[in-house]
Amino acid sequence: MMNIYKLIFMITLYMGTMISISSYTWLGTWMGLEINLLSFIPLLKNKNPYSTESSIKYFLVQTFASMIFLFSIILIMMISNLISNILYMNMFLTMMINSSLLLKMGAAPFHFWFPEIIEGMEWINSLVLMTWQKIAPLMLLSYTMKFSNYIIFIILMSTMVGSISGLNQTSLRKIMAYSSINHLGWMLSSLLMSEMIWLLYFLIYSFSVLNLVFIFNIFKIYYLKQMYSFMNKNLMNKFSLMLNLLSLGGLPPFLGFLSKWMVIQYLSMNYMWMLIFMMMMTLITLFFYLRIFYSSLIINHDKLNFNMIMNLNTKNNLLILFFTFISINGLILCTILFNFY
Repeated sequence: MMNIYKLIFMITLYMGTMISISSYTWLGTWMGLEINLLSFIPLLKNKNPYSTESSIKYFLVQTFASMIFLFSIILIMMISNLISNILYMNMFLTMMINSSLLLKMGAAPFHFWFPEIIEGMEWINSLVLMTWQKIAPLMLLSYTMKFSNYIIFIILMSTMVGSISGLNQTSLRKIMAYSSINHLGWMLSSLLMSEMIWLLYFLIYSFSVLNLVFIFNIFKIYYLKQMYSFMNKNLMNKFSLMLNLLSLGGLPPFLGFLSKWMVIQYLSMNYMWMLIFMMMMTLITLFFYLRIFYSSLIINHDKLNFNMIMNLNTKNNLLILFFTFISINGLILCTILFNFY
């Protein structure tokens, strides 16, 4: 019975996102966001003692963002017939709409809730929050955003906060959350270029996160200390995790580099100074990606405070190998396909 309820909520979650991105009116997009919110909160309930706290925090933050979003829409409708100062008012209200959407997706400096809420979630719910829940806000943001100083500030803040804040973390869920904030800065940059480039970046990022979450969820790994035991169990698991982390970091020749490659090509022609800053921040993210498995490779210590759950069957083994193969050869395969077409 519980699985049926979860399936219903997942379908409603999907429908809420579809309503938001396909609506012709701002009020319809707001309704879709609210349906999405109300269907995601029941999915957060699990055995984690912090799940209730995460649900309440998520509800309060998203409700506050929805209030700002709806308030901005009402003000735009009220002043649409005014003549004086309408340009300045529209700019201010557009910034309010953008800020509410950035708050919904957890972009810096509106990221204060994102790592704390992910800490109380299971890996599957964290995957949904890091990927699917960003689709509707990003699509709505593409309708109003342009290359302004405000968007540049958001991009720089997201890449910087996502990189630096992940350095002192020992929880893998928080590390993935700050990594998501960093990638969000790159997504906003790709969204300014083309929606097609943003879609490709989002798909590659979602695939990379899926690979890591799949491994973490199988072995129930939540903290860096658990990695020491995980790395000593199986050589294939060790290198699969290592290669998928490098792909998520955007290191060539892995699949994750393809999305960053397209953004780099555009920014190198128009905004070189911003590109240099973003690349420097990405190097910091690569540092704490490497830290996840580097210490585990050189430290052999089996007496831990955590119990490892090694439920790796043949099916999971093949899936890990398949995902790792795509991460390694994805850039080569995509290059061949592009040349073919």
